[in-house]
Amino acid sequence: MKWLTIEQIIAALRLDTEQAELERGLLELYGRSAERSILNIVRRSYAELIDTYGEVPDDIMVATFELTDNLIRHRSPGEQVGISIVPYNFDLMLKNYIRL
Repeated sequence: MKWLTIEQIIAALRLDTEQAELERGLLELYGRSAERSILNIVRRSYAELIDTYGEVPDDIMVATFELTDNLIRHRSPGEQVGISIVPYNFDLMLKNYIRL
């Protein structure tokens, strides 16, 4: 992962130590996937974010945590609970960073 850490993901998801260790590989996979998805949405590279803002902006960090959380909690493809359009706050967090 480029800007998320496994420790941040574990804290954001409020996982206990045992559960976090069991799912460590999956957490990293979903974290990397969320980061790549965010970069695709804003149409920027990681290097460009760092060059422009000096770091990954907080709004993008929050959106990445939200996406990671959503990917992990709704990982079953047949699950009907929680299926919805992108939440407004996710869109709001990324809107200012999208390259047109």
